[in-house]
Amino acid sequence: MPETGHSQHPQLIFDGDCGFCTRCVLWLEHRRVAPLVSIPWQNADLEALGLTEEQTREAVWWVSEEERARGHRAVARSLQGCRRPWPLLGALLLLPPPFAWFYAAGYRLVTHLRGYLPGTTPACRRPSWPPEQARKN
Repeated sequence: MPETGHSQHPQLIFDGDCGFCTRCVLWLEHRRVAPLVSIPWQNADLEALGLTEEQTREAVWWVSEEERARGHRAVARSLQGCRRPWPLLGALLLLPPPFAWFYAAGYRLVTHLRGYLPGTTPACRRPSWPPEQARKN
């Protein structure tokens, strides 16, 4: 049964089929002191959250009454509610450009390579690296 999009606590929407993503959320939940509802997008009421399946396949989302954030900004918001020293890292991830450009690029790199990171499942595997065609040339 899908979780509703209405919660008094912030919600972190992540890919529940991805072992790496799930392990990251479990790591986060053990360090959080502020309330947070972590929901795999596969179990979420995306329409109520104002999100699409495509959006949630591309990145993790932070949804609260005050803000909706994706990618590195969602990670930053999640870290801000953790025990020290993690809120400092969360604050650094929210610095404006040009820093934000690097953080966004880093997040995209991790999502692209998540199939090669610890805890992965077949759902998050990417084609072999480098691609077959590149190896032949």
